[in-house]
Amino acid sequence: MANPVRARSFDAVAAACDAHRPSCPPALFDAVEELAGLPLAGARVADVGAGTGLGTARLYGRGAEVTAVEPGDGMAGQFRRSLPDVSLVRGDGNSLPLRTGSMDLITYAQSWHWADPARSVPEARRVLREGGALALWWNDGDPAVEWLVGQEDRMRAFFGVEAPAVPSHEARFRAALPDGLDSRTRRVAWSRRVPIERHIANLAAYSDFLTGDPVAVRSFLDRERAVLEALFPGGEVEEAYVVSLAVAHR
Repeated sequence: MANPVRARSFDAVAAACDAHRPSCPPALFDAVEELAGLPLAGARVADVGAGTGLGTARLYGRGAEVTAVEPGDGMAGQFRRSLPDVSLVRGDGNSLPLRTGSMDLITYAQSWHWADPARSVPEARRVLREGGALALWWNDGDPAVEWLVGQEDRMRAFFGVEAPAVPSHEARFRAALPDGLDSRTRRVAWSRRVPIERHIANLAAYSDFLTGDPVAVRSFLDRERAVLEALFPGGEVEEAYVVSLAVAHR
């Protein structure tokens, strides 16, 4: 697993992730069906890196026969509390604990970057039936929204990193695919309105903050809360997101 310490940092705050993390809009799953070329109702789906089940719940709600795959103890425990009727197996995308050819669709909801593409792509091809699909998506702040850009800049300054000139999520995924296997992409914009405190709690559950110096992190989040309270005296923010979706067929 890439960055195992950061990846497993979520286990300690699984309940907070479940309570404060954004999920995804219904339009995303319409796009998954369109690009994958199959209805979710009745489809055999493996949701890899399922976490507490935010994405899994949406797939299950669309009628999919979902098996969640999650390596972390804390996240798996919260998943079982949140979705007791959904199948859960322990493992990760680098070595899927699933039968060859057993799935119509494999999904990674904001979790592909924790896997090793050199191992996870062959594993996905093994587990998918012929004609099955691999769908990945990432939920990022909308770069057209000024206050979100300002917050991103402040976080980069805090962590001492510059805005990276790197390919998009979709481009990195395409680069990991074997020759002859291509992907289709879609972007879906959406938003949610939440209290400032919930927005701060969501930030606090980012792996960078979870593995940072606790005193420095607390100070940064206190300053960020003050910035947002000045910008939004009503006490709520509208978080704007753009979901990047990539789907490849076996």
